[in-house]
Amino acid sequence: MKFLVIGAGMQARAVAFDLVRQKDVDEVRVCDVDAGRLSSLKRWRRSGKVRTFKADAGDRGRMAELMKPCDVAVSCVPYFYNLGLARAAVAARTHFCDLGGNNDVVNDELALSGQAKKAGVTLVPDCGLAPGMVSILAADGFSRLARTDSIKIRVGGLPRKPEPPLNYALVFSANGLINEYVEPCLVLRNGRLAWREPLADVEELTFPKPFGELEAFNTSGGSSTLPYTYRGRVKSLDYKTIRYPGHCAKVRLLFDLGLTDMKPVEVDGARIIPRHLLIERLEAVLPWEKDDVVLLRVIVEGKGSRDRGIEGSRD
Repeated sequence: MKFLVIGAGMQARAVAFDLVRQKDVDEVRVCDVDAGRLSSLKRWRRSGKVRTFKADAGDRGRMAELMKPCDVAVSCVPYFYNLGLARAAVAARTHFCDLGGNNDVVNDELALSGQAKKAGVTLVPDCGLAPGMVSILAADGFSRLARTDSIKIRVGGLPRKPEPPLNYALVFSANGLINEYVEPCLVLRNGRLAWREPLADVEELTFPKPFGELEAFNTSGGSSTLPYTYRGRVKSLDYKTIRYPGHCAKVRLLFDLGLTDMKPVEVDGARIIPRHLLIERLEAVLPWEKDDVVLLRVIVEGKGSRDRGIEGSRD
């Protein structure tokens, strides 16, 4: 099998690392607009299976060209490229998956279902940790209970040693991070779809040492399509991101100051987009974490068991 990995950042490295180790994978193509990142990845993952190509993920024609000889393409670039990449995959007749995270983009990708079927390809958005793996855990919990009342998903990627100003280190694209913090959050309330404000509904939770007391708050995209899947079947479902205490309030201040706005403003005679400035500052000031952990908790509560005849919850 041949794969195309789009992007050469940290997420792409993880994907390429796993693919190269698979016996049935003959070639792993990696493309990125940055030749330096491609060279770094190739030095890090020395393998005859890896081939690198300089290419812009926004160039749909070039992407289709690179996809065509491949069985599967995997997007490891920011979410706003994914719709164009999904369309390129349909044109190239190549199966496609991405790490997702944006509800509107995912809905537009799912709308390509008819075209994908005609082309004989499968499109699978939201294949990361959250959205992605947590959806599988939630579905497993749901399948084991006769009646499911609530599903609570709590996830966070954190540095082992938090440092100011935000007690956070970048573990993926700053673009994706801001998207999760600003978009409305889809949940279930009384079995019905509802929207909640991001960076709200802060709760305290505890993990074993050395982490201890932490906080979790609403963010967008992490539950993917679960609210639609379980609408009318589960009373309550929500997703929150885990951070060290105080992080939410600090980030909320930046947002309240308008630093995530996309409308240009004039500063000293130059027009700048506040969000672009914030992204540049985050990437310049926050470390790219090398020693990080994932904290994850999926709580599925209900009654009856389809396989053990017990009542309670699965954590």
